[in-house]
Amino acid sequence: MKENEIDNVLSKAARAPQHPDPTVLAHIGDSIRSSMRPIRPLPPAWRIAAGMVAVCAAVALAGAVRAGLFGIARMGLLERLLVFPALVIFAWLAAGSFAAQMIPASRLRTSPGALLALGTAALLAVFAVLFRDYHTDHFVSAGIACLLAGLFHAAPAGLLSWLLLRRGFATRPVSAGLAAGTLAGLAGLGMLELHCPNFQAAHILVWHVAVVPVSAALGALLGWAYWLRTRQDDR
Repeated sequence: MKENEIDNVLSKAARAPQHPDPTVLAHIGDSIRSSMRPIRPLPPAWRIAAGMVAVCAAVALAGAVRAGLFGIARMGLLERLLVFPALVIFAWLAAGSFAAQMIPASRLRTSPGALLALGTAALLAVFAVLFRDYHTDHFVSAGIACLLAGLFHAAPAGLLSWLLLRRGFATRPVSAGLAAGTLAGLAGLGMLELHCPNFQAAHILVWHVAVVPVSAALGALLGWAYWLRTRQDDR
């Protein structure tokens, strides 16, 4: 058989209609139909963000009430008007970033890393202006106690925030973990500002603010561990 004859046979075979077996098609359709379930769409991103901010505020307030509202009682009006709105704005942006990370194809205005850096710098600036006591009494012992207390309250805030987005999917787990950890850390920082009466500038600037980046790093680490596990499962 010559080459042109082989080409003609192949061309005719390609043009011939290929009708799959109806029994096979019915079997495929039945198998797909049995596994399909109606799903409830996710709420709008702004509503999810509002829910997460409310959860973090509730965790911070509950922890501070349990430990004592000594910090806010000692604050003046100016300190209250600057500290807590700054925390709420930062939390709102972090919640929006986390929601965007968990909802594929969402518009992401600022990366979680840049948001963490800019927000932390803004908090440092606000605290540096407001708190002018430059003593460092019991700097390490009191500071570690506050850091651990803040992280202790960040954990449930992060878990509850994740539950609100459990039906989402993180295409970039490390970035999602970073955003979630930032939001959770703000809940811990909010609890400290409500509770801690230590207004020494170094204590607040170092140990209170450190709750946010440490919590963000832990969230990113959890996201990285999840990413490694999914890679191993795909192999």
